[in-house]
Amino acid sequence: MAEMSRTKKIDTRQKIARGFGGAILNILLWIFSLTCMFPLIWMLYSSLKKKAEFNADVVSLPSMPSLDNYFSVFADKDADLIKAMFNSVRTTVLSVALIVLFSFIVGYILARVNFKLNRPLYVMFLMGMLIPIHSLLVPIYVIFNGAGMANQWYTLLFPYVAFNLPVSLFLVEGYVKGIPSALEEAAAIDGSGFSRTMFSIILPICKPILVTVAIINVFSCWNEFSFALVLISNNKDITTVPLALKNFTGQFTSDYPKMMAAMLITMAPVVILYFVFSKQIIKGMVAGAVKG
Repeated sequence: MAEMSRTKKIDTRQKIARGFGGAILNILLWIFSLTCMFPLIWMLYSSLKKKAEFNADVVSLPSMPSLDNYFSVFADKDADLIKAMFNSVRTTVLSVALIVLFSFIVGYILARVNFKLNRPLYVMFLMGMLIPIHSLLVPIYVIFNGAGMANQWYTLLFPYVAFNLPVSLFLVEGYVKGIPSALEEAAAIDGSGFSRTMFSIILPICKPILVTVAIINVFSCWNEFSFALVLISNNKDITTVPLALKNFTGQFTSDYPKMMAAMLITMAPVVILYFVFSKQIIKGMVAGAVKG
C-alpha cells in the first residue's frame, strides 16, 4: 500500500510538472506569436490615422479612425497603384507558370533519367541557392542594358525564373524520387511514351508539390524589389508594386499612414492566398521532405 501511494504521488507530481511545463510553453508561444502579429496590427490601425496624429505618437490608437488614406492611395497619380498591381500580377503569373513548368520537367528528368551529366547538372542547379542574388545585380544590369532587354514588360521574367528555379527544382526532384517507378514501367508496357507518361501519369501525382512551389514563388515574385529597381525603374508604365510603394516616400518627409494603407492593400492578395492554401503548402513541403 505504501509503495502504491508513493507511486501515485510520483505520478501526480509528474502530471503537475508536465502541466506546468506545457502552460509555460504555451505562454511563450503566445508571446512569440504576438510579437510576429504586432507589426501587422500596428500597420492596420496606423493606416487609419492622420499624418499629424501619427507623427505625434506612432504607437497610440487613432482618436478618430478614417479611411481617407485608402482613398488617397488610389487617387495618387505618381504611384498609380492599380497599374502597378496589374504589372505585378502579369509578371508574377507568367514567372510562376514558367518556374512550375521548368522545375517539373527538369526535376523529373534528373530524378528518372540516368545519364553522365545527371549529378553534375543537379549540383549546378543547386549552386544557384548558394549565390547571393544581390551580388549579380550589376552584371545582370550591364548585360540586359547592352542587349536592349532592360525596361521592358518581360525583363523581370528572366531573373525571377532563373533565381527561383533551384529551390523549386530541389523540391520537385525530391518528390518525384518518392514516386514508385513501377507506375512508369506499367505505362511503358501499355505503350505510353516518355512525354505522355510524364504529363499524364506523373504530373497529376505531383500536384501537391507543384502547388506548393507555385504559392512559394508567388510570394517571392510579388514582393521582389531589387531586380525591379535596377532593371525597370526607368519605365513608369511597367512599375511593379514594390516600386510603386517607394513613391510614397519623399526626399525630406514621408506620409507613413498613407504608405501603410498602400502596403496593406498590396499585401491583401498574397495574404488571402496564403490563408486559403496554407494547408496545401505545409502538406507539399512535408511530402517533399519525406519523399526526398
